[in-house]
Amino acid sequence: MNVDKVVLAAPRGFCAGVEKAIKALDWMTRVFAPPVFCYHEIVHNQFVVDYFKSLGVVFIDDVTTVPRGAPVMLSAHGSPPEVIEAARQSGGTVIDAVCPLVTKVHHELKVRARKGYTVLYVGHQGHEEAVGTMAVAPESVHLIESTDDIDALGNLAGPFALLSQTTLSLDEWQDLREYAEQKFPEIWMPNRSDLCFATTNRQAALRTIAAEADAVVVIGSANSSNTVALTKVAEAVGCARVLRVNGAFELPDDLHGTVAVTAGASAPESLVNEVLDALNPTNGVTVTSVTVEDEYFPPPPELREMLKTLSALLDLTLQTPATSSFDSESDRRFTAAEVLSASNR
Repeated sequence: MNVDKVVLAAPRGFCAGVEKAIKALDWMTRVFAPPVFCYHEIVHNQFVVDYFKSLGVVFIDDVTTVPRGAPVMLSAHGSPPEVIEAARQSGGTVIDAVCPLVTKVHHELKVRARKGYTVLYVGHQGHEEAVGTMAVAPESVHLIESTDDIDALGNLAGPFALLSQTTLSLDEWQDLREYAEQKFPEIWMPNRSDLCFATTNRQAALRTIAAEADAVVVIGSANSSNTVALTKVAEAVGCARVLRVNGAFELPDDLHGTVAVTAGASAPESLVNEVLDALNPTNGVTVTSVTVEDEYFPPPPELREMLKTLSALLDLTLQTPATSSFDSESDRRFTAAEVLSASNR
């Protein structure tokens, strides 16, 4: 490789929802003896999934296979209501690590369905988030992946509403939104876009650096929707060579000139550092930032209650004052990157 310079996008990597989910599953592995079961991948990144497998986490696609009484984590992408109910019927501890931004879309869909709307949901067929969201009101919602899907709804009675998967590319969402507005001028949309702020921030950061690069490297897994969206952004702004890699081991050896680097919202910063080391640019790394993210999502409420109970029992055993509240400041300071560091086990 003969890389002259690397331009690194900021923000990149873990978002607040991923931070929340990884730390929640880490708590589960510390509190319960293995196996701990997790419905779907906790986040879409193979490095993260393999790490938790090494701790005894079993990832499943059917909660009815969980042994009765075993602890279950539900993934960050959001689960269908019937899956949540089935998990709770198993008799074990159930922690739902759904991202609050996905919960917002679930709520919007429930409200619109209850008011008699036909809901157009822009998303990707088979993606866990789309499956979980559409299951909230299956009789009222239609999956939209193209303008043809919108045309096919022309004979349905209104009123209409438009919602979306949180991890789409901004371009994909805008194109379909504009077409839906032309087709149904009175269509309802939420005041604030359903697109995740972290998704749009990462796309904006990459958009500022991709056009001038000889190549763009996007770090993240192939089943990560927001990672794939980043590759589409780089292609849309005209970069001639766009690579999605799981890690440094997948980098080709013929990269040269200026390389732009970013990472999807479920990709650890450790993978970014390995890629930078492998690129080894002659003139170093420049960081281009479009915003600073300081959002924090606290642990799932079920987990907070469980930790408070355990803390109170420990305090009682040691005859010290009982802990009455969850320490959010300590949780905010402890990062998912630290979770994934073996030295912290």
